Amino acid sequence: MHQSTTTTGGHVLSTQGHPTKRLTQGHLIRRLSQLYVGLALYGASSALLVEAGLGLEPWNVLHQGLAELTGLTIGVVSIFVGAAVLLLWIPLRQRPGLGTVSNVFVVGIAMDGTLALLPETHTLAVRLPLLLAGIVLNGVATGLYIAARFGPGPRDGLMTGLHRRTGRSVRLMRTAVEVAVVVTGFTLGGTVGVGTVLYAVSIGPLAQLFLRVFAVPSASDGSTVVATGQPPRAILRP
Repeated sequence: MHQSTTTTGGHVLSTQGHPTKRLTQGHLIRRLSQLYVGLALYGASSALLVEAGLGLEPWNVLHQGLAELTGLTIGVVSIFVGAAVLLLWIPLRQRPGLGTVSNVFVVGIAMDGTLALLPETHTLAVRLPLLLAGIVLNGVATGLYIAARFGPGPRDGLMTGLHRRTGRSVRLMRTAVEVAVVVTGFTLGGTVGVGTVLYAVSIGPLAQLFLRVFAVPSASDGSTVVATGQPPRAILRP
């Protein structure tokens, strides 16, 4: 006998009035899987860029510079910086999500773990493919974790918070913060190079592509929500 479903109070119900838990649980499991796989891959992709030595994404230029200054690993520095940035959310009245807090720890741990496994590379013939693989994998990772919709990364929230408090555009806030981050990191010994430029021009299109690929279907009707622009409060990086 055919059994239709209706929705009530945010729950999917069968015609007999029992919650259809399988759909909502499967939806949550998929979102959680995307979140943590995405964050782990983001850390791994950053490690590939570090090992390539041809230029890092803006925040990791700062992390690497601080690592050189303090003697800590870049992953540990990333965790400390992420936690410090998260504290700045308080005066900006930003609310973190599960993805925000997870981002602080998972990315740094995955970065250090991947660096520990990677052999040292010296030739350009190896370093260039590592750079390209790192950028593409970063786009995949960004699409995964943002499409999971568990909240922006701490650095994203800083920029969107500044946008809300100052009235300036997100693009302007992002540019101002990342220029300051890159200059500071470079001064401290972080690597800026062709990889930094290539990352800057390619990560947006790559992330948008993989946001579409990994868009999570709605739990209520099974339809797929496809990002047509940047998701609310997210700007394509953790």
